[in-house]
Amino acid sequence: MDSARLERGSDWLGTAGLRPTRQRLALAALLVGDGHNRHVTAESLFELCAATDEKVSLATVYNTLKAFCDAGLMREITVDGTKSYFDTRVDDHPHFFWEDSTTLTDAPAEELEITRLPKAPEGAEIAKVDVVIRLRRA
Repeated sequence: MDSARLERGSDWLGTAGLRPTRQRLALAALLVGDGHNRHVTAESLFELCAATDEKVSLATVYNTLKAFCDAGLMREITVDGTKSYFDTRVDDHPHFFWEDSTTLTDAPAEELEITRLPKAPEGAEIAKVDVVIRLRRA
């Protein structure tokens, strides 16, 4: 892996105060090393690691993605309650879920209007609103 990708990955970890272990650095470099945002599943990131000859177990990928989310570096988006995607773009924005390819992409936030939400039940508050728009090719 080239040094620019590793440096971007290291800088990204540093913004959250995460120690750059070998596995974290390898995964960070794959996620943000080229400067672009990504939507990945643990499995797709594990496959990407294998393709680049990085030795990281699937369990380590899951644990590291959770640590990245806990540190505020990523957001977890759950589709159908069964599949989790991890997004390196952490601001509030909607997503398209492409049913045929099971991929997640950003949707244009400026075109989304939510004018009112239901009141939260007593003793609860709304923590966040995830908008996932399911698409099927016509």
